[in-house]
Amino acid sequence: MGTRKKIVIAEDHKLFREGLKSMLSARSDLHVVDEAQDGLEAIRCVKLNNPNLLLLDLSMPRLSGISVMKDIKSQFPEVKILALTIHESDQYVLEAFEAGADGYCIKDAGRDELMVAIDSVLEGKTYISPGIADNVMEGYLEESKRLKTRTSWDTVTQREREVLKLLAEGYLNKEIAEFFTLASRPSKSTVPT
Repeated sequence: MGTRKKIVIAEDHKLFREGLKSMLSARSDLHVVDEAQDGLEAIRCVKLNNPNLLLLDLSMPRLSGISVMKDIKSQFPEVKILALTIHESDQYVLEAFEAGADGYCIKDAGRDELMVAIDSVLEGKTYISPGIADNVMEGYLEESKRLKTRTSWDTVTQREREVLKLLAEGYLNKEIAEFFTLASRPSKSTVPT
C-alpha cells in the first residue's frame, strides 16, 4: 500500500464536515489531518499540515472559498483543491477554476461521485460534476460563438481609433505623430512656440 493522502476539510457546516470525515476515514488510503470551519482557518490548516488535497466549500465565513484558493495556490501550488459547493452556475465554476480549483463537485453528489472526484483530482486530473459539466460546456460554446461574431472594429484600440479619425480628417502621418508627441508631454504648454 502506498502512502496515505492527507486531506484537509474546509466546511462551515459541522454536520456536513463530520459526515465527510466519516466517509473518508472508511478508506485506508486517505487520512483527514485537519478541519476548518472558515476561510482563514482553512489557510492556517493547509500551512500547518501541507495536505495533498483541500476539500473546500466555496461559501465560507470570514474568507470566501475563492479567496482561499487564490491564497493557497500562490503559496502551495502543489496542494490539490476540490471545490465542494451548492453553486451550479457556470459563473461559479469558471471563477473557481480561474482561482485555482482542480475539481468542482456539487454537494448533491453521492458518495461514489465524491470518491471519483477525489481520486481524479489526486491523480492530477480535472474534475467537474457530470450534472453541471454540460451547462459549463454549453456556456463556453455560447461565449465562443459570441466572441467569433465580433467585428474587426471591436479589436481596434482607442489610440488606433484616434489615429484613424485624424487620417480621415486629412492629417498626414507626420502631423499625427507630432500631435501625439505633444499630447504625451508634461503640460507646460500645449502650444508650440
